[in-house]
Amino acid sequence: MLVTSKELLLDAQKHGYAVGAFNTNNLEITHAIIKAAEAKKAPVLVQISAGALKYAGADFLPMIVAQAARLASVPVAIHLDHGPDFKTVMLSLQKGFTSIMRDASSLPYEGNVAEVRKVVEACHALGIPVEAEIGKLGGAEEHVVVSDRDATMSDPDECARFVEDAGFDFLAVAIGNAHGFYKGEPKLDFTRLEEIRSKVSVPLVLHGASGIPDHQITRAVGLGICKINIDTEVRNAMIRAIQAYMAENPDQIDPRKVFKPAIAAMQAVVEQKIEIFKSAGRA
Repeated sequence: MLVTSKELLLDAQKHGYAVGAFNTNNLEITHAIIKAAEAKKAPVLVQISAGALKYAGADFLPMIVAQAARLASVPVAIHLDHGPDFKTVMLSLQKGFTSIMRDASSLPYEGNVAEVRKVVEACHALGIPVEAEIGKLGGAEEHVVVSDRDATMSDPDECARFVEDAGFDFLAVAIGNAHGFYKGEPKLDFTRLEEIRSKVSVPLVLHGASGIPDHQITRAVGLGICKINIDTEVRNAMIRAIQAYMAENPDQIDPRKVFKPAIAAMQAVVEQKIEIFKSAGRA
């Protein structure tokens, strides 16, 4: 069933689990996410980035995800991931998204607030919740490219002020997480997360969770993370499965047969993440 992310994340916050938010670029990834959510009886967010909209077409990918959500036996929200500007936000609303992120974290504080407030006004008028981010995550994802040198942690006091000033529904925090695969073992700043949680009432979001050890994810969920983004690990599973299949079947040209093991591999990753996030059986 197609829902907004607000009802999902508020329930997660109330009951101490996190909802998985998985990025899609095509039909096959979408199938894998929905199949995993149904197998685990878990609510889920299917995320579409601006890059995915450009790649697959704004008239096609949201329609595919929306239909999959409506037919699903579990609650599914369609989320704009790292919305780069107001134009992309408005396009997403027109295409039926039920959750929006406006990422203006690269701007100075006042600019971030102004951009997010503009989006909040437009989205809340339609009953659509908004995610915002403060602090800068290292790594690269879509248009978001931040060097380790420029990455900055979220300041707890600034987080509290940001929620009040901008009026959004969910807050993505920088606590040592980064986009893409990590060069070493990541070390999340749990003390910082605890302090943010004590000062902020809205659900908290963890980006760049691909590659973070399971025990750190479990602890982060216990400390109040309610939404966790996964992209890189799902894409990696798809490509590795395709490579392995083609190595064994070099003459195969039927894409349905090529994608079958890839969908299974992606589904396995999503199911495993759902278990770690403690959202299995929450639908």
